[in-house]
Amino acid sequence: MVCNYPRLAAQAKCGTSLTRSLQRMAALLCVVALLGMRSDAFSAPPPGKVKPSWTRTPLRGMQTRMAATSPEDTPSAASLGHEPGSCDPFDPKSAEYCSPEGKDTSFLSKHTLKLVGLFGLWYVLNVGYNIGNKLVLTALPVPWTSATIELFFGFPYVGMLWLTGLRKRPELSLEHIKRLAPAAFFLAATHVGGVISFGAGAISFTHVLKATEPVWTALISAVFFREFLSVPVYASLVPIILGVSLASMKELSFTWVSFIAGTVSAVTSASKAILSKKALDGKPLGKNLTPANMFAVLTILGFAMILPASLLIEGPAKVSTAWAAARAAGYSAPHLWSMLSMSGFLYYIYNEVAFLALSEVAPVTHAVTNTVKRVVIILASVLVFKTPITGMGALGSGIAIFGALLYSLAKGMKKKQTPQARELATA
Repeated sequence: MVCNYPRLAAQAKCGTSLTRSLQRMAALLCVVALLGMRSDAFSAPPPGKVKPSWTRTPLRGMQTRMAATSPEDTPSAASLGHEPGSCDPFDPKSAEYCSPEGKDTSFLSKHTLKLVGLFGLWYVLNVGYNIGNKLVLTALPVPWTSATIELFFGFPYVGMLWLTGLRKRPELSLEHIKRLAPAAFFLAATHVGGVISFGAGAISFTHVLKATEPVWTALISAVFFREFLSVPVYASLVPIILGVSLASMKELSFTWVSFIAGTVSAVTSASKAILSKKALDGKPLGKNLTPANMFAVLTILGFAMILPASLLIEGPAKVSTAWAAARAAGYSAPHLWSMLSMSGFLYYIYNEVAFLALSEVAPVTHAVTNTVKRVVIILASVLVFKTPITGMGALGSGIAIFGALLYSLAKGMKKKQTPQARELATA
C-alpha cells in the first residue's frame, strides 16, 4: 500500500490501514522469531559433544591470548566469563571478531536455509519498524517520548522470556552494570537521534546520514585514541563524504533538525562500538550474558537513562497536547496505543533477529547484508510514503552507501592478512 499525506485526516486513515497490515505481519513473523530465540542459537553446546563454532580474534593489549597458536591454546568462553557458543557477547552485530568454522555452507544446506530465513525476517521486521515509527511520529510529533516508549517495550517481552524460563536470566553484579552503563547510554542516544531525525525529515535521508558512521569511527579513533587505519580504508571514506554532501544539497525534505539528529545518531553509534570494545572485551560480565540478553540489559539501562531527559524535554503537558491533536485528527486512543506498542515491539524484535543473523556470518557477508538492508529500507520508505527525491539526491545516497560498503570490505580484507592488521582494523 502506498500512502500520500496531503492532510492530517488522510494520514489517520492511511496510518490505520498500514498499522493493521504491520500487526498481521508482525504476528506471523514474531512466532518465527520466538522459535528462533528458543533454538540452540543462544544455548550452550553439550559439553564434550559440540565445540563452539566461533573463535574470537584478540584485541590490543591481549598479548597472552595472541600467543595461542592452536585450538587447544585458545581460552574457552567459560574461562573468559562468556556464554559458551557465543561470538562477541557485547556487539555480535558487528561480527568483527568472528569467523565461522565447521559450517555446512552448501546450497540448500540447513545452515544456508536458516541464514536465508533469518536475513529475510530481519529485513522485513526492520522495514516494518521504520514505517511504523514514521507513522507514530506523523500522528504524535513527540520523538523523545516515542523513543523512550520503544525502549521500554523490550522490557515486558524479555521479562516474559526470563520469567517463563524460555531464556536464562542474566546474573549481574553492580560492578557489571557500571561497566555496561556507557554502552547503554550510547545505545539510547543512537536510538533517540535516529527517531528525532525520522520525525523531522525523510526516512531515506536519515539512513544516508547513518551511513557516515565509518567516518566518525575513523575520526574518533585517530583523535582520541591515536589509532590509525590503512590507506585503502581511509580512501573508502571519500565516497561516503561526497555522497552525503550531494544528498544533503539536493534533499527536498532537508531540515537542520533531521540532519543534526541523524549525524548525532551516527556519531554515538560509532562511539558505542569503539568504547565498548575497549571497555568490555575480555572482561567477565556475569552469567548467561548471551548476545540477546546483552541487548536486553542495555535496552533496559538505556530506558532508565533516557526517561528523565524525555520527561524534562517534552513533559506530560506537551505529550497531552500532541495526543489531543491526534485525537482531533481522527486517531482513536486504541489506534495510537497500538501504533506505539507495535513500533516498540518491532524495534526490539528486529534487533534480536539481527543478532541471530549477523553472529552467524563472516565480516564480508555482514558488510554486504547490512548495506543491502539500508538500501531496502530506503526504497521501501520512498515507495510507501512517496518521498520526493531528485536524481542528484539519489546519486548521492547511492555513492554514500556504496562507500560504507567499501569501508567494511576494506577492513575485512585487512583482517585476513596479519594479526597486526586485524588489530588495527578493530579501531
